[in-house]
Amino acid sequence: MRHVFVTMGTVVSLEASEAAPLEVVERVFADADARFSLHRDDSELSGINAGRFGLIDASAELREAYELAVDWRVRTHGAFTPTRPDGLLDLNGVVKAVAMRDAGAVLDAAGCRDWTLVVGGDMLAAGSAPGGTPWITGIVDPADRSALLCAIELRAPRRAMATSGSAERGDHIWKAGMAPEFVQVTVVADDILTADVLATAIVAGGEVMLREACERWPIDVLTVDAAGALAATPGFRAALAVAA
Repeated sequence: MRHVFVTMGTVVSLEASEAAPLEVVERVFADADARFSLHRDDSELSGINAGRFGLIDASAELREAYELAVDWRVRTHGAFTPTRPDGLLDLNGVVKAVAMRDAGAVLDAAGCRDWTLVVGGDMLAAGSAPGGTPWITGIVDPADRSALLCAIELRAPRRAMATSGSAERGDHIWKAGMAPEFVQVTVVADDILTADVLATAIVAGGEVMLREACERWPIDVLTVDAAGALAATPGFRAALAVAA
């Protein structure tokens, strides 16, 4: 079965071999959107940014997301941050991944063995594709969104892939007064939160953050620099899908 819906300003596509609890999965994303969206004046996060109340008065869910984002800011030496240059709090860097993680847990708990969840180009997978083959996902070309740079196989334990850069959502990553070394970064990891956060951090932090991330976390990475040159870690190259 395949189910597609729109939420959190993007498109969610769920593919599963068994019947999935679609209403519960949709509610995970709807709840996150209602609480964290900066495009909704009635969201809890918009209320904080508007000064209607402070973090100390926020829900436990929002405070937990903020603490998670701050922890990643410390771990990446500020390359990843929940605070925008204009001073507003933006938790999208963690909440989309958390929603994907939680939706995946719902699918697992429901007994779904083989499934993929794609949200705005990022992917979380379990089991295998029909026929027992690995799930395959494509990496978009930042210079031509109608084309792919390559396709890779997601195999356990590397079941999550996230891409950051300008191809999907425009130039939304904040950099410290310098031209980016990478226009796009794809990270494959064991969990979607690590993949999503580190993809953003490497775009923001450049080569220095790339080297440190590869040393500290079990990840595979593909980078695209400003000239369009590609570089991939050995693990990423090993995951490349071979065209039939």
